[in-house]
Amino acid sequence: MARLKRFTKSLAIAAALSLVATGTVACGADTESGEVALRYSWWGNAERADLMQQAIDLFEEQNPGITVTPSFQEYEAYWQKLTTETAGGNMPDVLQMDFSYLREYADRGVLGGLDEHVGTDLVLDDLLAGFDGAGAVDDTLYAVPVGGNTWSMFYNPALFEQAGVPTPVIGWTWEDYHSAMATIKAETGTYGGGNYTGVIYNLEAQLRQEGGALFTEDGRLGFSKERLARFWQQGMDLIEQDVVLPVETAVQIKPASLWVDDLAASDLSWDNFLTRYAGETDTEIRLGPVPSNNPGQLGQYLKPAMLLSTSAGTEHPAAAARLISFMINDPEVGRIFGGNRGLPATNAQRDAAELDGPLAAVAAYEETIADQLTQAPPAPPRGAGSIEAAFIRISEELHYGRIGVAEAADQLFAEAEEILEP
Repeated sequence: MARLKRFTKSLAIAAALSLVATGTVACGADTESGEVALRYSWWGNAERADLMQQAIDLFEEQNPGITVTPSFQEYEAYWQKLTTETAGGNMPDVLQMDFSYLREYADRGVLGGLDEHVGTDLVLDDLLAGFDGAGAVDDTLYAVPVGGNTWSMFYNPALFEQAGVPTPVIGWTWEDYHSAMATIKAETGTYGGGNYTGVIYNLEAQLRQEGGALFTEDGRLGFSKERLARFWQQGMDLIEQDVVLPVETAVQIKPASLWVDDLAASDLSWDNFLTRYAGETDTEIRLGPVPSNNPGQLGQYLKPAMLLSTSAGTEHPAAAARLISFMINDPEVGRIFGGNRGLPATNAQRDAAELDGPLAAVAAYEETIADQLTQAPPAPPRGAGSIEAAFIRISEELHYGRIGVAEAADQLFAEAEEILEP
């Protein structure tokens, strides 16, 4: 039934898109002057470049009069080039945007507002519910998700079964998880999990489960020192019980994960990492919901893996919006990319994408918890990435035993005050 509803909805979206493609929907001044040339920049590799060119060829075929010139770099080089282009007033018409940079670029006034194009050149009716408004900053839409993922539990079902521990389900509390890790270590000799308190997104999950957030609307930390100390104390208790992977081992194996050599039975991360983990071990890994002490709130949401934006200085804002709409809605584009850009953000493209292996498992998992996913938080403030890096570094010092919980919390807040200064 759910697939039938998505199919019916996809037909409606396809009809709307056909009006856009044939020019029935107004495209403002973009088409009055004849040929329109758009520059489209994104990050990726040669494989994605080939797929992107196929999608662009299809767009140009269905939108005569609009030509698209693509440009791509690897991730770091992409942002370096975009910084230079922005400073020189030469941004591309359409650009790939990272959720962590969205607010920074929006606040600088260099991204084009998309609200006026919604319903005409930009069709958003088929976005997955969790993506509604995900590209907005201060009530203005500046970006549209291309794909996304959600924070999740990863676990080794064989070790859980060997230890006689139930597999993770909705309703599992954090205390249940702690108990499961202890039992797995006692019964199998394998560590029950990684020390989740070294990752800021696990703190975010707990805060959202309590009705809170990682950051406030004005870009400050959304939690107190006391709440952070309670979170980090959970990790220290697990270390004392010797049930989580020691920090020495976790640091030593980087950049590999704890799934190498089956070092632990569980971990928490973004669900699309299943593809990476499956390449590190032959052991079966499954996905489950994040533990929660609030039965009605998992704290999970769909985070945009990447988004598309327009430049505030584009001479063809309607045509740029039309390109974005095509790239997120067209079923054939979904078939072309599959999971290359993350799991598609619209139902039509998810249905069209030919997924197999880990990506198919991720898609199936997300369907099982779709009604539990809540609205994504606002785009993080500028400096959020530096806060995450500081969190990792300070928590490692804590787990090594070089500093105490209170000192660690003081240190993070001191650094956050400098990083997040207005």
